[in-house]
Amino acid sequence: MSVETAIRHAAAALGQAGALVITAGAGMGVDSGLPDFRGDRGFWKAYPPFATLGLSFVDLANPAWFRRDPALAWGFYGHRLELYWRTVPHDGFAILRRWVERAPQGGFVFTSNVDGQFQKAGFSPSRTVECHGSIHVLQCLHDCGVGLFSADPCSVHVDEAIMRAREPFPSCPQCGSLARPNILMFGDWEWDARRTEQQERALDAWLASVSGPLVVVECGAGTAVPTVRGLSERVTRRLGGTLVRINVREADVPFGPHGAGNPSGISLPLGALEALRALEAAAAATSH
Repeated sequence: MSVETAIRHAAAALGQAGALVITAGAGMGVDSGLPDFRGDRGFWKAYPPFATLGLSFVDLANPAWFRRDPALAWGFYGHRLELYWRTVPHDGFAILRRWVERAPQGGFVFTSNVDGQFQKAGFSPSRTVECHGSIHVLQCLHDCGVGLFSADPCSVHVDEAIMRAREPFPSCPQCGSLARPNILMFGDWEWDARRTEQQERALDAWLASVSGPLVVVECGAGTAVPTVRGLSERVTRRLGGTLVRINVREADVPFGPHGAGNPSGISLPLGALEALRALEAAAAATSH
């Protein structure tokens, strides 16, 4: 199937959708100017000081640094926090939001991104699952019982020449101990998953209520950490919906293009913003 034909099929499915699930990985943020950290070279291009130290994204995304070297840990996460605060979501978010608002049963977001861009773009926090947590939420490193708290009052001063943060670091409002982002890191046994688990229960309850044709629109979710792709495929199978997989490099789908009540899949080997604009244009052309 050509890309043009796939776009027409996907636009037709979206036009008939009773409900939408929007799933997204790191590729969704690229068009907003955010790095996707694809491979060590991509990560080091975004953060040259870490290349000098020989530290990869996997090395740094480890909770052990908050105890071992909090200036390094908050240098990495503090810089990302400020970056995400400054970033403006690209137009693809608005396109997705319009589709969700038009669907009779609305929609739900499931994302592995910790940047909060969907909420910033106007999606309801009550219909968003952040499966790896959020950088905008913090937890006490020593688990004093305070629970989770907002990162919004925090301002992390980072020397970008060496990517190290200067004190004071974000701290727990109850006990004063060091705080860390409520993000699931590698080898992380201390992540407080209660917020994400509550979000996932809300998604499950909503899916149980969906009765109309379902379309899953997946944007920029790769196979390296397949959490998002797995959810997209499970939901499509469960409800006999249509999966529209948008991914520049890994757009393969496990279903055929015509489901007739069974799960179906449409592959779009494009960037998120390009694909979403093309889908919106195709839908507009069909309606006239």
